[in-house]
Amino acid sequence: MNKLLVIQSSLFAGEGQSSKMAEAYAKRWSERFPNGEVIHRDLASDPIDHLSAETFQGFGLAPEERNATQQKAADLSDALIAELRAADEIVIALPMYNFSAPSTFKAWMDHVARVGITFKYTDTGAVGLLEDRPVTVFAARGGVYRGTPNDTQSPLVKTFLGFIGLQSVRFVYAEGLALGPESAEKSLGDAHQQIQALTVGEVA
Repeated sequence: MNKLLVIQSSLFAGEGQSSKMAEAYAKRWSERFPNGEVIHRDLASDPIDHLSAETFQGFGLAPEERNATQQKAADLSDALIAELRAADEIVIALPMYNFSAPSTFKAWMDHVARVGITFKYTDTGAVGLLEDRPVTVFAARGGVYRGTPNDTQSPLVKTFLGFIGLQSVRFVYAEGLALGPESAEKSLGDAHQQIQALTVGEVA
């Protein structure tokens, strides 16, 4: 069975524009794979605790050596990684908050990056251990940042995904959403046209 993993991080849950774009794409995906399964991970309604020194250290311990707090964090990390491994395709709904990714998404990244599990170090540098699969990032921004030094978000997300082995990444942007109704309407219209033009399951 085909599986699509949708990761949302908007404070406005399903009403966020990044979430709406992701859902529009998921609808197209379901039309192509009517027997497929869409798995939702909403990081706003079900937030992930940020790592502490204690929980981070627990990742490197054997299960019998972990305390209850460390085991809970490791179990969550294992579940998040299992979601990635099980998905044939991944969609990330990503608003921009203060020039970067939401802190809930950063917490997700920190739980997914596990040495020896999702990446390893070699003599020539780090190597991702996840099998590549298509990833589409739907980025919603109040201002216009794409292609400028202020867009620290896109390089961060692309670098991180590549670090764990996910190289086939594409972005769909809806920018200028806080610059007035005309700007928002045009940007969202363009983004949804792109969604209709995208080939589901493939990344250029």
